[in-house]
Amino acid sequence: MRIESRYNGPSGSGNGGWSAGIFAAAAGGPGPVEVTLRRPPPLDTALSMVDGEVRDPAGELVAEVRPAEAVDAVVPPVDRDTAIDAATRYPGLVEHPFPDCYVCGPHRADGLRIFPGRLPDGRTAAPFRAPAQVSDATVWAALDCPGGWTVLAPGRPYLLGRIAAVVTALPSPGDECVVTGALIRADGRKALVHTSLYGPDGALLGAARATWISR
Repeated sequence: MRIESRYNGPSGSGNGGWSAGIFAAAAGGPGPVEVTLRRPPPLDTALSMVDGEVRDPAGELVAEVRPAEAVDAVVPPVDRDTAIDAATRYPGLVEHPFPDCYVCGPHRADGLRIFPGRLPDGRTAAPFRAPAQVSDATVWAALDCPGGWTVLAPGRPYLLGRIAAVVTALPSPGDECVVTGALIRADGRKALVHTSLYGPDGALLGAARATWISR
């Protein structure tokens, strides 16, 4: 396994959702899995997995992959116009802790450019155009940052710590999708969030529950 440098999150490390999706795919298995990131996933580094443990060439633990309970963390959808309007209020356009993030970084013209803005009820929503190449890791990545932005605020960065996701279908390249996120609860430095990805016809393509940890 290798996280290519273009799939970064914070500078110098892999985007959490993309990395988790790569690890989940490598683990295989019939059901959903949960990925716990033990340290920032290194970029352009050969990683190995043995018994659900992802390690770097020095043997340092990067992540753990375990079977997960059913992922029923569905956040209700919104229509695309509502998502487009929400994206105009994306806080990351003004201040962003990781502006080069592959998923939500405004500096990344070649990224997924998912800009989650708040809805009146506190959820986040964003439009998402599926890229030319789509994999399960793309869906995991799309389900990542919209959850974080339910708690991220200026001067209060969070990082993904754990995520469990289910991918029911892949969007086709160019599909105009919508992502929604919701904060379920916050406890000290930890926040539990849910996210969902919907296709152009409103069908649920994937859902995730995740724990984000403040820095």
